[in-house]
Amino acid sequence: MIYNPKPADCDIVTTKIIKVREGSTFDIQFKGSTGNTYYINRGLEQGLNLDTLNALVLNKTVTLHLAKLAFGPTKHIAQLAIDDQVIFTEFD
Repeated sequence: MIYNPKPADCDIVTTKIIKVREGSTFDIQFKGSTGNTYYINRGLEQGLNLDTLNALVLNKTVTLHLAKLAFGPTKHIAQLAIDDQVIFTEFD
């Protein structure tokens, strides 16, 4: 589990989202145009809504802050934004 990620501890990825779906344990998964799948940990429990997210990000290019661990980058989304609009963040 990743706790309290900081922007400096993240890789930044820009990708077009081609699919949004519910994952296991209430996660929300985002499939990028490059084939990678990223997730918001327990996003549904945090009050995020699949229909709303689909309307906001589907077929749009987003910027993801992906938390890094000692062994390298993860697919865990710490922040999701479109242009300057932050859709989701774990940053304080």
